[in-house]
Parts: sequence; C-alpha cells; structure tokens
Amino acid sequence: MMASKYSVLMSVYHREKPEYLKQAIESIQAQTLPTDDFVLVCDGLLNDALDKVIAAKQQEMGTMLNVVCLAKNAGLGNALNEGIKHCKNELVARMDSDDIAYPDRCEKQLAVFNEHPEVSICSGIVEEFTTDPNTVDAKRVPPETNAEIVEFAKKRNPFNHPCVMYRKSVVEAVGSYQDFYLLEDYYLWLRMLMAGYQGYNIQEPLLHMRAGSDMYKRRAGWKYAKTQARLFKFMKEQDFIGEWQYIKSCVIRSGSALAPNWLRKFMFEKVLRK
Repeated sequence: MMASKYSVLMSVYHREKPEYLKQAIESIQAQTLPTDDFVLVCDGLLNDALDKVIAAKQQEMGTMLNVVCLAKNAGLGNALNEGIKHCKNELVARMDSDDIAYPDRCEKQLAVFNEHPEVSICSGIVEEFTTDPNTVDAKRVPPETNAEIVEFAKKRNPFNHPCVMYRKSVVEAVGSYQDFYLLEDYYLWLRMLMAGYQGYNIQEPLLHMRAGSDMYKRRAGWKYAKTQARLFKFMKEQDFIGEWQYIKSCVIRSGSALAPNWLRKFMFEKVLRK
C-alpha cells in the first residue's frame, strides 16, 4: 500500500528563539506534500514569546498541531520518546525547532519509502548556515546506500538527524531514543542497523540547518569525549567494529572534542565529514 501520510515530530525548549521556531514550523506548513499530524513537544516550561508563537500556530493549524507539554525539561531524547507516542502515522519526519526544511523535503522522502519498502530510515543532505539560509557554510553529505551507511556508521553518524524520516514501529521495536549524552540519535541508528533494518540517504539537500560556533562548542570537553568512547565501546562489544577501529575512533574523536573550538570546526568541516 502506498504511503501518503506522515507525522512531523519537533521538540522545543525555553532557550529557542521564537522567530526561529516560527520559521521552522512554517517550512513544514509550506511542504509540497503537507502533513496531517504535527506533534510539537514543549520540553519543560517555555516563555511568553515562544508561547505566543505556539498559540498563534494552534489557531492557524487547528487540530493538525498537537502540542504536548512536559512538566520539566528532561532532554531531547526523552522529549522525542514522549512525542513519538502521539504520532498517529507510521512514517515520522523529524524536524528541529530552528531549522528550515526545503519545500519538497517530505515529498522526496515519502517517495523513497514507497519505491523501497525495505527502507526503515531515510535522511539526506543538510546545508549549514549561520544567518542567511541561502549562504551555505558547509554541507553534510551522508552515504547513499544501506551497505555504505553500515560501513560509515562504524566511524561516524550515518544519518542527518534534523531531516530523518523513519518508521515509528521500527524505532519503537529497538527501544526508541535512549539516554546517551548528545549521541541519542547515533545510538538509535546503530541499534536499528544492527537489528537488520535498512537505511537510505537522498543525495540532494533537504534542509537548511542553523549551525554557527555554538554547535561546535557543544561537542567539546571530556564529557563529550567520554560519551563517544562509550559509544565506540558498545560497537566493539557488539562486534560491529574491531579492536583497531575502536582505538582509532577513540583517538580521533577525543582529539576533536578536546581541541580548541576553531580547530574542531575546521576538523568537522574539512576532515571528519570527508
């Protein structure tokens, strides 16, 4: 049966800028193949400016916009797990609260699921920008085929989380998002791939992603270095990678996490994404 419906899953918290949230929602409203189910999770109490944006969109979008309010902020993974329970369609498109989707993003992804029923997760190229989405700072180009994705996953995150679309039943079958500091998505993709589920990445831009130096600052310090080492240890224990790949990845990723911000930004843009 051809899939024609999908849900959108977004989480927002109090530090988000209201104008960014408005832009993100409107980029979904402008999709060439519109959604009938937009789940917006408020991760803890927000603020008046964000509340006003959401209230205006509720009036505008009606029952299509399902706002789920969590009593306290518990992180992205927890918010998405709660939100996915409210998604009424099998296919779920992830969207961050500060990005801008290409108008045909969801139509292209739905076509992949219809043409390739074996696929359980699909993302594509994202274009990073700082202020103007038409000025691209860097591109994240993920591997295309499932075989390439599996190999790539042994070293780096094989999907662009801000523009993934996945099967709700498959995500829930492997345990959904689980606590893994800043790597909840990567950990979920690994469990999906290890369980034999297949992925595909569209080799076209699907999303304008807001980046800037703050994004690289979050990927810094001993805590981030340790969480990456823990993820590679999980891969080694599951025989997904060997001892040499484990050591190599730990050294490279720890070096990146502990480097100065300007050097880490350079490494991500020029080395780690190649």
